[in-house]
Amino acid sequence: MAEKRDYYEVLGVEKNANADEIKKAYRKAAIKYHPDKNPGDKEAEEKFKEAAEAYDVLSNEQKRARYDQFGHAGMSGAGGAGGFGGGFGGGFSMEDIFSQFGDIFGGHFGGGFGGTRGGGRSVNRGSDIRVRIKLTLAEIANGTTKKIKVNKYIACDKCGGNGAKDSSSFSTCSTCNGSGYVVTVQNTFFGRMQSQSVCPTCGGDGKIITAKCDKCGGEGVVRDSEVIEIKVPAGVGEGMALTVSGKGNAARRGGVSGDLIVVIEEEHDAELMRDGNNLIHNLNITVATAILGGEVEVPTIEGKAKIKIAPGTHAGKVLRLRGKGLPDVNGYGRGDIMVVVDITIPTSLTSEEKKLVKELSEKPHFKEAESTENQNIFERMKNFFR
Repeated sequence: MAEKRDYYEVLGVEKNANADEIKKAYRKAAIKYHPDKNPGDKEAEEKFKEAAEAYDVLSNEQKRARYDQFGHAGMSGAGGAGGFGGGFGGGFSMEDIFSQFGDIFGGHFGGGFGGTRGGGRSVNRGSDIRVRIKLTLAEIANGTTKKIKVNKYIACDKCGGNGAKDSSSFSTCSTCNGSGYVVTVQNTFFGRMQSQSVCPTCGGDGKIITAKCDKCGGEGVVRDSEVIEIKVPAGVGEGMALTVSGKGNAARRGGVSGDLIVVIEEEHDAELMRDGNNLIHNLNITVATAILGGEVEVPTIEGKAKIKIAPGTHAGKVLRLRGKGLPDVNGYGRGDIMVVVDITIPTSLTSEEKKLVKELSEKPHFKEAESTENQNIFERMKNFFR
């Protein structure tokens, strides 16, 4: 599969472009590559879809913020029931694009290019559903699959989602004559301009229900629940949102289901703190270990690891375990575990212990260490007050 182009590049706008600039750029691209202007041109059709996908993301504040932070990985991956998709690339048809964005083109998606495709009927779209899932560091590090139960609207199984009692319970809409849209003509400074809009009588269906389904009351949807499998890629972070295409609420009387927006929450870890793709562990060692050195255990995502403490280690020293952190969500390597050393000082001593410490403090090497530490403190203070 070819790598997706940057959405800003697709529309030819800067990353700081405002909403109007993005809308104008999309309109220009869509008119240029519109299928009615390029009949049989598959390349033009793909560019038309690509522009629609870019506009779908960049025209939405939440999707755009997600894209700016995480790139294409933040929008998803693959479309479909079990994958992630941020735009039209994962399962939306040309009809969906016309229905979703046709209103920003005025007459161009009606009389201007030879009529709306597929008879011009509007495609209903169900609403999105937003859920949160909690992940451990291990799940974030390795990626995971979660199954969650979602309460939502699904297509009525009795009427098949059309809202009618049976196949004969329909009549053609008299307002639009079954087309699903109405055309209006206005005289402007530039001449007669023709535009179209969804039929107000039938809502774009092109037909009227004469006898409603007794289960859904003519809506075509009923309240129910579904267990949905969510594939979470490795390296996701707190607040990141993943989109499971088509797993939101079903649309009234057929159409395209909404999406399931999955927001990531990180479970607190008692030993490892996340800092980007790095993990931080505060390691407490004894005074004896700090002076003499030794081997200690530290936590990692996979379990415990042993590291060596060099003799004379000071508090605040940082030891790095390379490649033991979290993977980058875009696949750019892996972070480290940063072990920050702290020294545990006893708060209560016996008289004998106090005597031993006092004797040690009089020894030459202990005095030398104290002098060096005082000098380090003095140097840090000088740098602070500069």
